[in-house]
Amino acid sequence: MTSPISKISSLTIGTVESVAPDEIKVLLDIDSPRNTALNTGVPTPFPRINSFVLLPNESGAVVGIVVWLGVERSAYPKRQGLKDFGLIDLPFPLRKMAVCPIGTLLSEKNKWRLERGVQSFPSVGDPVILPTREQTIAIVTGQGKDSRVPLGTCPIAHDAPIAVDPDKLFGRHLAVLGNTGSGKSCTLAALVRSAVESAQKSLKKPEIPEGAEEAQNGQANPNARFIILDPNGEYSKCFQDLGAGCRVFQVPPLTNSDAAEFTLPAWMWNSSEWATVAQAAPRAQRPLLQEALRNLRSNKQITLTIENRLFARCKSLDSFLLQYAGTGAIGFQSSNNCGQQLTRFWEDVSTYAQELSGDIKTRTERAAAVIKQIIDNRMWTGRDGRTGFNDFGDTDLSSVGQWLQNIFQGFPQGENAGSVNEDSPLPFDPQILAEHLESLAMQEGGSASQFISTLTMRIKGIMSDPRMNGVINPDSSVSLKDWLDLHVGSDGGGNGPVAVIDLSLVPYEILHLVIAVSSRLILESLQRYRKLNNQNLPTVLVLEEAHTFVAKRLPRGDEIPSPADMCRGIFERVAREGRKFGLGLVLSSQRPSELSETVLSQCNSFLLHRITNDRDQELISRLVPDNARGLLRELPSLPTRHCILLGIASKVPALVEVKHLEDGQRPESDDPDFWKVWTNEEPRPIDWDKITSDWAGSEAEADDDSPQEGGDSQ
Repeated sequence: MTSPISKISSLTIGTVESVAPDEIKVLLDIDSPRNTALNTGVPTPFPRINSFVLLPNESGAVVGIVVWLGVERSAYPKRQGLKDFGLIDLPFPLRKMAVCPIGTLLSEKNKWRLERGVQSFPSVGDPVILPTREQTIAIVTGQGKDSRVPLGTCPIAHDAPIAVDPDKLFGRHLAVLGNTGSGKSCTLAALVRSAVESAQKSLKKPEIPEGAEEAQNGQANPNARFIILDPNGEYSKCFQDLGAGCRVFQVPPLTNSDAAEFTLPAWMWNSSEWATVAQAAPRAQRPLLQEALRNLRSNKQITLTIENRLFARCKSLDSFLLQYAGTGAIGFQSSNNCGQQLTRFWEDVSTYAQELSGDIKTRTERAAAVIKQIIDNRMWTGRDGRTGFNDFGDTDLSSVGQWLQNIFQGFPQGENAGSVNEDSPLPFDPQILAEHLESLAMQEGGSASQFISTLTMRIKGIMSDPRMNGVINPDSSVSLKDWLDLHVGSDGGGNGPVAVIDLSLVPYEILHLVIAVSSRLILESLQRYRKLNNQNLPTVLVLEEAHTFVAKRLPRGDEIPSPADMCRGIFERVAREGRKFGLGLVLSSQRPSELSETVLSQCNSFLLHRITNDRDQELISRLVPDNARGLLRELPSLPTRHCILLGIASKVPALVEVKHLEDGQRPESDDPDFWKVWTNEEPRPIDWDKITSDWAGSEAEADDDSPQEGGDSQ
């Protein structure tokens, strides 16, 4: 029977030479393995970069990952066994390695368990041993709930299965980073598929909720919710075999027979999104826009009635008189201009008074009489029949202002719209927003109409753009409840666990807007679910090409935010607050150095594929802990489908070979086959007529439907 001491002795490969909190230097024994270790029970490559070693102590064993190997000249002879008399031992090179401590391996009931952190560091001279196969697998593989979703295998740990805890992986946000062609899309697809399939296998079978569908295997669908925002159209066909299927949404024309039409009606936008798209100036235009949205959402429209015209005319004169406040209209030019304005006003309100009735009519007539008397007192007529006005004193103009205020008091002081505000998701016709803004500006009077003209022009342009109408102003009406039921998911996951929103055909002018509004609606729906039910509804939001939509903030002097700013703002909000409401965020990007620091810093787990750019490597090295620096040096040389898992979802940084996906399960993101097309192995016929017709928005079949020359026309 082998004693524990002799077993440790057989696995010893060297001794500790120096100890630091982040690095331990090891002097390898002369007879330690040079290529392959056989003393662990199975052939194990050693020494190797990123392999594991153990340093036994009183609490178990410190787990270290090899980050450096080298040979140093020895200053003194060293040889095992007895010396031969008469022979001279000369110094010779000794092998050394640097080890980074990453955790502590503990034994519980004949099972190994890894804990984060180091309870007790080794001392100089302590032995360093090789882990057995069981210990190596325990280092990279979690136990219990930490290993519920398989991700792949670990090539440097006997191909041990790598599984993660979905609560940690998705609940604390995940970033999948790597160069183009490194396998990010396949990793995302494999991760989503593995999570859904694992939930399906572990699904409790009790009664299926009334109205919920059954999955293809006869079980109830897992109550999972993955929403993939896909700007490249890669994921439309890779989840169709999952449970009740994958909900796919596309912008017309639909290229997928299983896809539904994606719409995001403009009435779902909040006031900030309207202001961003219409580029509303914050001081003059945005307050009017917010008031117009409140009116339309509360079904209260402004029309140019005679009362509204009177109100606007009084506002206009009131604004004009402000320039003379405290001084009066002194001097010929000013007094003449002031008198002409008062005369025209008296003529207008006298005409309006004929069509008015009630209290407002009485107030208007009395004000007109007083203003007429002030005009007559200051008017002069020359011998040649010319007329003019003497100076108007401050008392005269103050009296006019008081009678204007008397007219204002005769108008309704505004109706209480209750809980309706400019951001309430209540439907209205976006086509009338510009007209309503113009009416509102007319009622406000003064120069409001001039300030609002550019805003209304931009809104009319957006509403009349045929490329956008199908998305923001669809023919068929959809309620907010239906939109959430389709895109976030129905009760019990009855309509499937995955929703892919294919945005590849969305016009670029509104692409940032569509992604921002969709993400906001998802977040706020989960906020209200939490408020009403006092518990979360776990949902995962996946964003491809994150560097385009969550770009870092650049210093700009413009006060009007751009759609890109709005998009970044909502994802920063999701990154900061989403976890509280059960919304996990998964970002996929090929340029992490261009991502918002706020969003990236909130990601607690990373799947790192091949990254060759030095700026991206530098950013990642700052984000991850020091004990992963050995693995990070491998980033430029990682093969496809290989990535490094680190963060809260993994107790130790691990190299992962993502599981293989079949052809129908992979995203459509393959590299273009230049050679096969060049050599006509795969033909590529071209019909530019069809392309230009689709591009211009005309009907490609228009010519086919027209009567042919010489044909019968009946």
